[in-house]
Amino acid sequence: MERRLVELAMHGDEEAFDLLVEGIGDGLHSVARRILRDTTLAQDATQEALLDAWRNLPTLRDPDRFEAWAYRLLVNACHAEARRERRHRGNLELLPHDEPMVPDSASRIAIQDQLDRAFRGLSVEHRTVVVLVHYLGQTPSEAADTMGTPVGTARSRLHYALEHLRASIEADARATTRGTA
Repeated sequence: MERRLVELAMHGDEEAFDLLVEGIGDGLHSVARRILRDTTLAQDATQEALLDAWRNLPTLRDPDRFEAWAYRLLVNACHAEARRERRHRGNLELLPHDEPMVPDSASRIAIQDQLDRAFRGLSVEHRTVVVLVHYLGQTPSEAADTMGTPVGTARSRLHYALEHLRASIEADARATTRGTA
């Protein structure tokens, strides 16, 4: 069914394209939010990717690869949004604040906050590979294809990203321990 919709959309059928977007739009936006860590930027990137998909759909070689192609357009749009945002944003440094650790649901929130801060410390390229592999469940070679990079680059970025996340969380934990001692 999807292949037929893609073929119809490739020939200018807007209703077929709308149905395709209904099927993958939320997933695209979710990935963009995870990569960019900002809802507004994610909406812009998703919209840009969908516009690119509509404009370039007639050049798609394999209709069966529509979804993978759309995710690749999304990754490119996310990187472009991040570059634009980086040029327009000032450098802010967040100062740590002292809060007691509570071993209940607040503790889970604190851990999520720790992970979120560590994730924000990654470059867009590193966040992208983590999202593709650990959120979408792609293999490193599928992620490399989606990102348009060699497999070795994707593996290297994934390794670096996970090491950075681990080190950042450990440093945060040490700082918290020192603050309560």
